Amino acid sequence: IYQIWCASNSVLWINNTTRSQITHTHYRSSDIIFQYQKMKVIEKILESTSAGDAGKVVFSFEFFPPKTEEGVENLFERMERMVAHNPTFCDITWGAGGSTAELTLEIARRMQNLVCVETMMHLTCTNMPVEKIDHALETIKKDGIQNVLALRGDPPRGQDKFVQIQGGFACALDLVEHIRRSYGDYFGIAVAGYPEAHPEVIESNGLATPEAYEKDLAYLKRKVDAGADVIVTQLFYDVDNFLKFVNDCRQIGITCPIVPGIMPINNYNGFIRMTGFCKTKIPSEITAALEPIKDNEEAVRAYGVHIGTEMCKKIMASGIKTLHLYTLNMEKSALAILTNLGLIEESKVSRPLPWKKPTNLFRLKEDVRPIFWANRPKSYITRTTGWEQYPRGRWGDASNASYGALTDHQFMRPRARDKKIQEEWVVPLKKFDDISEKFMKYCLGQLKTSPWSELDGLQPETKIIDEQLASINLKGFLTINSQPPVNGAKSDSPSVGWGPAGGYVYQKAYVEFFCSGEKLNSLVEKSKAYPSLTYIAVNKEGNLVSNVGKSDVNAVTWGVFPAKEIIQPTVVDPASFLVWKDEAFEIWSRGWAQLYPEDDSSRSLLQECILFLY
Repeated sequence: IYQIWCASNSVLWINNTTRSQITHTHYRSSDIIFQYQKMKVIEKILESTSAGDAGKVVFSFEFFPPKTEEGVENLFERMERMVAHNPTFCDITWGAGGSTAELTLEIARRMQNLVCVETMMHLTCTNMPVEKIDHALETIKKDGIQNVLALRGDPPRGQDKFVQIQGGFACALDLVEHIRRSYGDYFGIAVAGYPEAHPEVIESNGLATPEAYEKDLAYLKRKVDAGADVIVTQLFYDVDNFLKFVNDCRQIGITCPIVPGIMPINNYNGFIRMTGFCKTKIPSEITAALEPIKDNEEAVRAYGVHIGTEMCKKIMASGIKTLHLYTLNMEKSALAILTNLGLIEESKVSRPLPWKKPTNLFRLKEDVRPIFWANRPKSYITRTTGWEQYPRGRWGDASNASYGALTDHQFMRPRARDKKIQEEWVVPLKKFDDISEKFMKYCLGQLKTSPWSELDGLQPETKIIDEQLASINLKGFLTINSQPPVNGAKSDSPSVGWGPAGGYVYQKAYVEFFCSGEKLNSLVEKSKAYPSLTYIAVNKEGNLVSNVGKSDVNAVTWGVFPAKEIIQPTVVDPASFLVWKDEAFEIWSRGWAQLYPEDDSSRSLLQECILFLY
């Protein structure tokens, strides 16, 4: 069996009245700046909101570590959907008493590098000697994360009061001072603010004394003076009280952004439990509205979206342009509120590049990738983690790049996805036509998964060529990656668009597939009549058939945007293709054939198919 890519060079791009043919020319885009250039939350907030009345409102989401492995994978699926709406950042909590420390570190790493969202990690003092705190900070620094929410933390489970452990810190101020003293300006630091004062100073009547409130404000200013950049508030439901808190902060010289924390009401019992734990004031009108519907979960959720929307409108009307939503790992209410505010459109999700760019500090300038991993971006990121530099403007000499070795991790799937692969692909196979039919059904959207894709379903652009792909597969060319030709589509096109507004994007027709040696020979012979067609074919052992040089890098996607140089974010690189082929063939074996029992005839067919077709 051979794995082949082929691409047509005969695509034209038009810029004003100029028409040129793009072949293998490289274009530098050293001045291109995308939204992910800003890494610290404070920088991103100031950049987005600094234009006075014209500044846009930005939003962010908070998540917490689930208790089960399946819950973690479900959370990442939810994150992927929510991050598609371009939050300024997302944060992940540390867990009560530091109980989820290692899990929080792992989730933060995956958020920053695989979900590709600016990540802020909570860090608390609870049960954390300075050595553990530094371990956490060094870990996220290595992972390219620059944002920390510094907290004292709740008392350990089973205890009523916070107790400083030996070798640890007594409060968030100590933690802020330590981070600034030990790590300079590397980290952006956020701290918590309490519009109603810290829960520990709120008395039985639900209020803090004026003296306790003033003392709490003074302590907040000390945290800011020690190096905090941003304040994120505790949840609240009294907007007037929040606005008073903001004004009180300004009166004592706190000038940094104060981000209101909004927790949608998803169910009545959870709402009562959370507000009780945080000692949050509940306005009488909210109590009155909830009481008659408290046993109707849908009605409670709908009211939660309504009151959350109204709170945010009032906050935005005051001139505050930041919103932080405590999601409790649920998406519908948070997204509904943002939709009501006109901050997102469910049907409109923009892409700064054709592929999702990690927010990892070390990949800050990366804007070029080989197309082969288009459907397996997480694998690509994992295999290139150790690179000292990432391509920018042009791909360059990939022969010097060292891809990480294939590991078991490349073939692990979330449990839910693995179950779906089993259901859709591990079925009786009697002949080669049954194999072709599987690939054909995937291209038509009749299957939602593919062993060669980490993504859910097909890309929107596949709809343009799905019938052609189905026909190709039924003829024995088993496609695993493709893109249609695009000649000057607007950058906001819902199917093929990417990049800043007002631009135009271009693509060469591209297809990648498995086929037999016999079909390969026939294809190579026929391609001689099409001089603009380039191809490389290789079998599992590395035997190569090609009409391009080993160093001939071919741009297959590019874009033209106002006041910017041409961007070419996707290329075909022969050297990288030879690395990718090992992964693609391994998926055939480990990702599909080996899912069948050892003595299963379908497994034998897939294994023999490879040997016979070679």
